[in-house]
Amino acid sequence: MNIEQIYTGCLAQGAYYIESNGEVAIIDPLREVQQYIDRAAKDGAKIKYIFETHFHADFVSGHVTLAEKTGATIIYGPTAAPTFAAHIAADGEIFKLGNIAFKVLHTPGHTMESTTYLLRDENGTDQAIFSGDTLFLGDVGRPDLAQKAASMTQEDLAGLLFDSLREKIMPLADSITVYPAHGAGSACGKNMMKETVDTLGNQKQMNYALRADMTKAEFIKEVTDGLMPPPAYFPVNVKLNKEGYSSIDDVLNQGMTALSPEDFEARANLTDALILDVRHQNDFAEAFIPQSIFVGIDGQFAPWVGALVSDVKQPILLVTPEGREEETVTRLARVGFDNTLGYLKGGIEAWKAAGFEVDHIDGITAPELKDKMSADDVTIVDVRKESEFLSQHLPTAKNVALDYINQNMAEFPKDGAFYIHCAGGYRSLIAASILKSRGYHNMIDVKGGFKAIQEAEIETTAYVCPSTL
Repeated sequence: MNIEQIYTGCLAQGAYYIESNGEVAIIDPLREVQQYIDRAAKDGAKIKYIFETHFHADFVSGHVTLAEKTGATIIYGPTAAPTFAAHIAADGEIFKLGNIAFKVLHTPGHTMESTTYLLRDENGTDQAIFSGDTLFLGDVGRPDLAQKAASMTQEDLAGLLFDSLREKIMPLADSITVYPAHGAGSACGKNMMKETVDTLGNQKQMNYALRADMTKAEFIKEVTDGLMPPPAYFPVNVKLNKEGYSSIDDVLNQGMTALSPEDFEARANLTDALILDVRHQNDFAEAFIPQSIFVGIDGQFAPWVGALVSDVKQPILLVTPEGREEETVTRLARVGFDNTLGYLKGGIEAWKAAGFEVDHIDGITAPELKDKMSADDVTIVDVRKESEFLSQHLPTAKNVALDYINQNMAEFPKDGAFYIHCAGGYRSLIAASILKSRGYHNMIDVKGGFKAIQEAEIETTAYVCPSTL
């Protein structure tokens, strides 16, 4: 038996490859499926099953394409109703794979069809669970994503999740390995650990949601407390995962069209495409195509595109680092953005050489900001998350989180220069590019963000909760 976790950091997502005696199961595959086909070929094995833990909201799974290319059976848990061919398993159903077996544990709560797969070895001994979004390390799946589909409140779903954990998962042996679908950084939970594998026994000790003395009411309150609205692309991804989608091969063929500066400009004008620049933030700040939006490929790229671009059908033209065009198209497709029309051949240097106009973002170092603050009253906007801002911030700064910038554009000053920062410089450049595209040209980026501000020993403060005495 061989178990491999295939972890994708930008999505904080874990897919799984399990092989036994020439047969393979893939759990929660990414959309680009050739990697699994090649891995099975290397083992001289055949992909037999594609287990889906639920209809994912934060990425488009590769189940449909993988089934088409391999003939493997797609398996969902009870109550799932996809529009494509799939086996809808019964609670407790057993699936043999070589010398091992998987038992279906229906664990509704995150979604109604959410299912955990219990792996048993050749001796019938429980070895591991693939828990999807039911159980994370340090947390559990948020119970608010399936409310509309299930005609239930988030409290109702949280109550189901409480029962699922205590009736199906917590009675299992402490020695069992937990393989979740996500880790820290995913929007599918609140406080996940940075680790991606753990024992169930350790989770029983340190995961707040698995406290033995916890009442259902306490669980519901803690699980639903502090939930932020999910990203706008989540419902669209659920629909794609439930109803199917275009072949990744077709998406790549279209997106990998190399365009000269002249053709790039013509296509942008003809299609009203969004120009998405994915280079490093420092390169973008120095020179970019006017009206383009920055989301760097080396950050939390796909989730930020999904959070900030409301329509997954939006035509997109790319400006990328050389050699990373296919990676960019692929990572967009992972979250349902399939309408990439091509990329700028030769990048920004070719654009400038052709005589086309470029724009830039003004910047300032943290020591320079410190001098400005000591001499004048300056306006500062902090685009980190509210929790980051409350933990430590500049005393005069205003918090406008990047996550909700499209809804809060009026919060940014239209007159007079203002300084904008995040934690390290990535998110502030995203915000600045959006502001530039909306006609704001008065922002100055603080290079290096809050980390540089702290290193420059600029005075900061923290939010202090008012006394309840």
